[in-house]
Amino acid sequence: MLGVAQTLSWASSYYLPAVLAGAISKDIGVSTSTVFGAFSVALLVAAGIGPVAGRLIDRLGGRPVLIVSNVVFAAGLAALSQATHANHVFAAWALMGLAMGSGLYEAAFATVVRLYGQDARRSITGVTLFAGFASTVGWPLSAYLENAVGWRGACLAWAALHLVIGLPLNVLLPRAPRADQASKEATGAERGTGAGLAPAQQRRAAVLMAYVFAVTWFISTAMAAHLPELLLASGATLAVAVGIAALVGPAQVAGRVIEFTFLKRAHPLFSARLATLAHPLGALGLGLVGTSAAAAFAVLHGLGNGILTIAIGTLPLLIFGAKGYGQRQGFLMVPARIVQAGAPFLFGLAVERWGDSALWFSALLGLSACLALVVMTADMSKVSRAAEVH
Repeated sequence: MLGVAQTLSWASSYYLPAVLAGAISKDIGVSTSTVFGAFSVALLVAAGIGPVAGRLIDRLGGRPVLIVSNVVFAAGLAALSQATHANHVFAAWALMGLAMGSGLYEAAFATVVRLYGQDARRSITGVTLFAGFASTVGWPLSAYLENAVGWRGACLAWAALHLVIGLPLNVLLPRAPRADQASKEATGAERGTGAGLAPAQQRRAAVLMAYVFAVTWFISTAMAAHLPELLLASGATLAVAVGIAALVGPAQVAGRVIEFTFLKRAHPLFSARLATLAHPLGALGLGLVGTSAAAAFAVLHGLGNGILTIAIGTLPLLIFGAKGYGQRQGFLMVPARIVQAGAPFLFGLAVERWGDSALWFSALLGLSACLALVVMTADMSKVSRAAEVH
């Protein structure tokens, strides 16, 4: 239920501008970049509301927070459908940002952790496996609705789907245990995790983790906005570039299937380190071989991105435990949301200046994220060895 509801939430928010931005800008007389600017505002609002939503989930469980997010999603989409001026578009997307910060992956991960504690990894993977089809479902459906009833009708249709499908699905979620009971269970489950880290190590782990998440979302968002352009710069034709870029979505789902099956017994830090190397390896192949390696690059990037999405949910659980997970997750994702908002513009500048060589920049970022995970692994190993000695 949560996976299907997440598919709807992602399809009607994060993946909406790619299809409707052109029609919205043309109808109300603003540039397409203005519409995407409003979307960036939504991401910044989501960054601010994330820790608040996480704290509420820690206290009340995810069910009520996700229910409210459906209502706010519907209100934001309805407001967008009535926009006649740029200010209206910005206001509607700001409202959508409230829903995105309390109704997308971070809230879903916190919900399953609140329900299952340290055993939530499999559920987190399952949720992302379903929601991996958000673009596959969302882009064609938005395009169909825009063609059939216009962009305003498409926004209203998505709003209705939140009330008719998303809201009932979240209503049917299990109620979380009382906060005091969950706290006792979480405290008992902390053994064997990174709870033995010294305060300085915990702070360093939090900083490193926030950095990894920010790099992950920067690369993912930059590729979503500029991958076809990069492939064109590398010598591919438009048809080939679009076709290869379309491989990323299925590859992301494949990465989550791999995590769900072959890597389910692997340590989450190992899976994350492996995933951070996928984009740099693909970029290396594209840089050395050229266009003939473009498909391999897209698949590797998608595989890594799919696994890293799961790592965003499982690493905080592994290192810090289930207690206070929602609020901590919200704070850890603030830098990621901020850089995500600026990623299309910043990486666009890199592409304009360096062409397909801009991939070396994103590849170095991916390698730096892997290095951060190596440092975290070393700290965890020290704690494990100290625990064995005592």
